[in-house]
Amino acid sequence: MHAVAGCYFVASFAALGLPPFLTEILPELGDPTARWAGVLYIVPTVFGAVGAPFWGRLADRYGRKRLLLRAQLGLAVSFLLAGWADSIAAFTAALVLQGILGGTFAASNGYLGAALEGPALSKALTLMQGAARAALVFAPIVVGSLSPWLSPHRQYALLAVLPLTAALLICALPESRGERAVAPTVQDAPEEDEETAAPETVPGAASASATPLRVLYALEFAFVFSTVISFPYLVALIEERLPGTSQAISGVLFALPHLCYLVTAMAVHKAFHPRPRLGLALGFLCIALGLAGHGVAVSLPALTAVRLVLGAGLTLGLVCLSVLAADCAKGRAPGGLFGSLEFFSKAGAVAAGIAAAVGNSFFGPAAPVLTGTAVALVTIVPTALPLVNPLRTRWSR
Repeated sequence: MHAVAGCYFVASFAALGLPPFLTEILPELGDPTARWAGVLYIVPTVFGAVGAPFWGRLADRYGRKRLLLRAQLGLAVSFLLAGWADSIAAFTAALVLQGILGGTFAASNGYLGAALEGPALSKALTLMQGAARAALVFAPIVVGSLSPWLSPHRQYALLAVLPLTAALLICALPESRGERAVAPTVQDAPEEDEETAAPETVPGAASASATPLRVLYALEFAFVFSTVISFPYLVALIEERLPGTSQAISGVLFALPHLCYLVTAMAVHKAFHPRPRLGLALGFLCIALGLAGHGVAVSLPALTAVRLVLGAGLTLGLVCLSVLAADCAKGRAPGGLFGSLEFFSKAGAVAAGIAAAVGNSFFGPAAPVLTGTAVALVTIVPTALPLVNPLRTRWSR
């Protein structure tokens, strides 16, 4: 579990650390104003969403380790091509290949899902999200520190060594062959039979075991949309509210929710894995409060406070979604499940990026956080509804 999470961390370093520097990369490729930065930022995400379900099904058929290795090598090839591209067209093609050939997160989850289940799998998924948060925090710092000696553009080629290293480490791992991975009679059963299974009577844990896939996908989309929509224009919002704020402070404010996850995720998992619906509802509430606070915060302490509230929502949401996903993985082919889940996650990120750009253009940098607030508030009701019915039944008895 820790080896797979470590491989994902090093492989995602370039994928998460270099896109913030597109405005510096594109002028070298003939786009002096970097007008294509917004579009190219989401290109890997779009094509990653398209490819994830396909690679997930292939992993179930041909082996999860083999497809995880393919994902790492695909990233290495695309990073090399991006680092040596000499035009916008070639660089765009490399980003397209990064999306299509990558998919290390879904591949890693599929590998783990074939051997683990229940709390062990949800803990592994929580650890994987921690690896993503750690890369998101530390990668831009490293890339920025290397920039005086090597341009971010050429760093793509240099950082290709990281997924290559991860591929070598994966070669030493065994094939993921848990009991669930060799149960075709269960995996091939219709989803309707599993999704309509009678829920248990324990509040919280009961609702998790009865969560249909379509509900899981919808919750994943709404969660990613409501959190990611605040990312693109956060620095602009900080500059508007606190003119003259240094880039270092802006970077710390950006990283606070992810640091919150790194510090508290395992404790949150321990507290909420029996009641993930409750934790997820609280997570959406914290996200709504945190994003709404961005709209009115006008001082550094206030912005710090609302970023921490958003971090609490981010942590609760990611952890509890991992618990729900682990429960849905019981009796299902893990590659296909996590590939499809990754599709809806990336679709939420793409939709959030588009909504943030449109809102910022018409109403300024506060519009994206208010849009995210509305989506989070709307999602609280269907998330918490399954918790109400068992309580109503117990009260009537």
